[in-house]
Amino acid sequence: MAITRNAKKAIRSQARKRVINLRRKRSLHDTVQTYKKQAAGQNVKEAEALLPQVYAELDKAAKRGIIKKNTAARTKSRLAKRLSPAQK
Repeated sequence: MAITRNAKKAIRSQARKRVINLRRKRSLHDTVQTYKKQAAGQNVKEAEALLPQVYAELDKAAKRGIIKKNTAARTKSRLAKRLSPAQK
């Protein structure tokens, strides 16, 4: 249990940041899942339109420290690969 005033304030601050980070992570996850469904089906045009939005979400999450930079790059690469077989 926090004793000092600074420690109590840090706990409150962490709780607020946790909620914000979870919200951002959920938004990222939902966007990626939507893209995966579009790419798995035959909705190539819709998936292509959604890809820049997914990239933006991943880049923002990496910039804000929600996910690591390399994780964002790896995910972008894998998502782009999902689309290439569907285009052929």
